[in-house]
Amino acid sequence: MAERLNVEVVDPERVITSATVEMVVLPGAEGDFGVLPLHAPLVSLLRPGVVSLFENGRPSRRFFVAGGFVEVNEQGCTVLAEGVEPLEEISRAAAEQALKDAEEDLADAKAPSEEERARLERAVAIARARLEAVSQATS
Repeated sequence: MAERLNVEVVDPERVITSATVEMVVLPGAEGDFGVLPLHAPLVSLLRPGVVSLFENGRPSRRFFVAGGFVEVNEQGCTVLAEGVEPLEEISRAAAEQALKDAEEDLADAKAPSEEERARLERAVAIARARLEAVSQATS
């Protein structure tokens, strides 16, 4: 039997999924990367994007994450994410509306502090990444 990888995807409130898979592909801060069984230990930031769990050489489950961290060690791969949603549960219309709302919030901000501006810009970036993920999944 081929080696398998234990993967847990968790958000601040609960374990979203715990699975044993062939591979996981993650949206790293510096670009997407894959983790196979026996991968070298690492810790990485995650940018908004899609976490894909692979079975039989194809994605079996995909989740949109708004960011977070991943830790890979000898026990497997743990994704500590914020804003986790199964990709198939995100509607294109809802993603488009969320982006529109985030852009309007940024445009309507009157002299925001640097911290508030950064928060609003991050919300726009997450909404864009979410819409892009849904668009790629349906095309």
